[in-house]
Amino acid sequence: MKKPMEKHLTLREKILENIRDAIISGALKAGSRVSEPDLAERYGISRTPIREAFRQLESEGYLTVIPRRGAVVSEFSEKDVEEFYAIKSILEGYAARRACEKLTAKEVERLQAINDRLAELALHNDIKAFFKTHSDFHDVFIRAADNEKLRELIASLVTRFQRLRLMSISLPGRMDISVQEHQKIIEAFRRKDGETAELLVRKNAEYGGKVLMDGGIGSSQAAAMQMDL
Repeated sequence: MKKPMEKHLTLREKILENIRDAIISGALKAGSRVSEPDLAERYGISRTPIREAFRQLESEGYLTVIPRRGAVVSEFSEKDVEEFYAIKSILEGYAARRACEKLTAKEVERLQAINDRLAELALHNDIKAFFKTHSDFHDVFIRAADNEKLRELIASLVTRFQRLRLMSISLPGRMDISVQEHQKIIEAFRRKDGETAELLVRKNAEYGGKVLMDGGIGSSQAAAMQMDL
C-alpha cells in the first residue's frame, strides 16, 4: 500500500490524470469498471477524494457512474461524435465571426504567440501541453466575441466532451494540421474577414470529428503517451 500524499488536491489531480490517461490510451476500455476500492487501496486513502474525482471525470465524459454498479468507462458512438462536432462548429464559428469585429491587434498577436507555441509542442509530440494550449487559443477569440451566454454554452459543451477532443488531438499528424488551420484563422482575423474566420473555425471543428471517426472511436491512437495506472 502506498503512503497517503500530503496534499489532498495534488492527490485528486493525480487520480484524475491517471484515469484520463488510461482511458485515452485504451488501457481502460469502454464499458469497463473503474474500482473505487482498488484505487483507495492503491493510494492509501479514503474513498471520498476518489468519489470527487469520479464526479469530475463524469462531467468530462470519461466515466458514467451507475447506481449499485459504480463507475464505468463511458462509451461514445459515431453519432455522439458527429453531433458534438456539428454543434461545436456552429457555436465556435459564430464566436469567430463576432470576434472579428472586436479583436484588438494585441489579441491577434496573442493568438499568433499561442500558435507559435503549439508548433513547438507539436514538434516535440507533447500531447497534454498541446491540448491545454490549444484550448487557450480558442478561448481568446471566444472571449473576444463578448457574449457571455455563448461562452458558457461552449464551455459546457467542450467540458462534457473533453475526452473526444483529446482523442482527436492525439491522432497522428493532427497537431501539425491544427497549427496550419489556426494560422489561416489568424490571417482572417487580421483582415477582419468575419465570413472567412467563421468558415475556417467551422471546418476546423468538423475536421476534428472526421479524423476521430476515421481513426476509430476508442482505438489506441495515443499509445505514445506514458501511462501510470
